[in-house]
Amino acid sequence: MGGAVDDLSLVFQALADPTRRAMLSRLAAGPATVGELAEPFAMSRPAISQHLKVLERAGLIERTAHAQWRTCTLRTEPLDEASEWVDRHRGEWNERFDLLDEHLRRVKRSAERAAPQGGAPGRPKETP
Repeated sequence: MGGAVDDLSLVFQALADPTRRAMLSRLAAGPATVGELAEPFAMSRPAISQHLKVLERAGLIERTAHAQWRTCTLRTEPLDEASEWVDRHRGEWNERFDLLDEHLRRVKRSAERAAPQGGAPGRPKETP
């Protein structure tokens, strides 16, 4: 299980950066060269290379060399695994949020009952 969690952490770490998410969005349309992926960004080639290394380490892309070109291809399996993890936990999170909502409604009702008539909680009623 430790390996799966570590792999999942790498995926979420890779997805945490907007530049890398934009690169993945571009790759969803099909393979692209490193130059094509770098084009929309005002950053150095080493910075682009570092982003690609993070994506590759997370298993989100595959890089292949064709002559002098390096092509990147999206790998969706890690995204599927991350989505499945979120789906497995969504029910628990929703249940906790529902419990929190109910608790907040009870607190609000209790505060409304404790408030003096005609005034805000903790403030005396104004007299004409």
